[in-house]
Amino acid sequence: MNGRSFLFVVVGAVGAALLSGQADTIVTVVLFLLVLGSLVVIHELGHFVTARLAGVRVLEFGIGFPPRARVLRSAGETIYTLNWLPIGGFVKLEGEDGDDTDDPRSFVNASLAKRLTILAAGVAMNVVLAFGIFTAVALVATPYVGLQFFEVAPNSPAEKAGLQPGDAVIAINGERFEYMWDGRRTIIDGLKEHAGQAVTLTIAHADGRRAEVPVQLRDTSSGALGISGSDQPFKAYFPGEYTGHDLATALTIGADTTRGSLGLIVDGLGQLVGSVARNPTQAPPVAGPVGIAIQIGEVFRDAGPIMTLYVAGILSANLALVNILPFPPLDGGRMLIMVLKSLFGRRISVQAERLTYVVGFVFLFAFLIWITSFDIVRGLQGG
Repeated sequence: MNGRSFLFVVVGAVGAALLSGQADTIVTVVLFLLVLGSLVVIHELGHFVTARLAGVRVLEFGIGFPPRARVLRSAGETIYTLNWLPIGGFVKLEGEDGDDTDDPRSFVNASLAKRLTILAAGVAMNVVLAFGIFTAVALVATPYVGLQFFEVAPNSPAEKAGLQPGDAVIAINGERFEYMWDGRRTIIDGLKEHAGQAVTLTIAHADGRRAEVPVQLRDTSSGALGISGSDQPFKAYFPGEYTGHDLATALTIGADTTRGSLGLIVDGLGQLVGSVARNPTQAPPVAGPVGIAIQIGEVFRDAGPIMTLYVAGILSANLALVNILPFPPLDGGRMLIMVLKSLFGRRISVQAERLTYVVGFVFLFAFLIWITSFDIVRGLQGG
């Protein structure tokens, strides 16, 4: 049920292979295929389980895309296959293409509520997966994070304390700061709260050394510490240290992080639409498949497997939200067409429905090419 995911993963894997350094190419491509492929398989598993529960005949559940490598299991009415292209998976339902059939268990003959539920289940699975990932990270290994800066203002507390561009603040008076989205304070918040006071900062120098540095902060009107990211943006610094939480707190953090991630994605989509409307030749404020592939590799290399898992949670939420958009051939678009057909009956023919999906796929393909071109330019420029 998911040819669009095939296209997305192929573009990302090929582009990442072309743009990544030779030493990083294999790691980047393997991580991209593993992360995005797993998210797509989970998405399809939602369709599969819901279809089975709804009594709709499932002809095939495939891991990867054809050509087929082997049949894993063929007992019963469903065959389970392993396919050569490791880029997600698919579910094949009886009658999913809209053809009339006498089979009472075909997708096309199922009630509207059942068909909508089957389509929405993939989205729901990705939201649940994102929540599960965030909760697991919060429970076992919430990353501590620092703030790396690349500019020190003249005559500022930072300059007087001997701080250098490339250093990172990782604690204030021994207080560490967590990365997870749970409403906790950031290092910037901590500096503002201690404005005008003498504090001890734990600094990670660019060469890896750590030092406890006493600093007399000034008021916030000029910046309490006197660091900025005007030439280069501030960068999250991960010291490779983690903390865990009890189950109740982890569940709260997981829910907050899921909600926050979905909110960020909605904002990103709004910015994308605004950017395209204002100037379609300008680089969009989002990454395409190539950019995502490269970023996954960079996160794994710079921040480790825990943060890579965290990014997988964000991508799962992203996949859920994008798929529910009312645009053919996404799940949301198919749901919209089904609702319209239920309202207008046979005035929307199977041929018209299929044409809508084809046109939608062409637009989706063109959009991927457009956004990938900016990914490639950014990659070649080192962005």
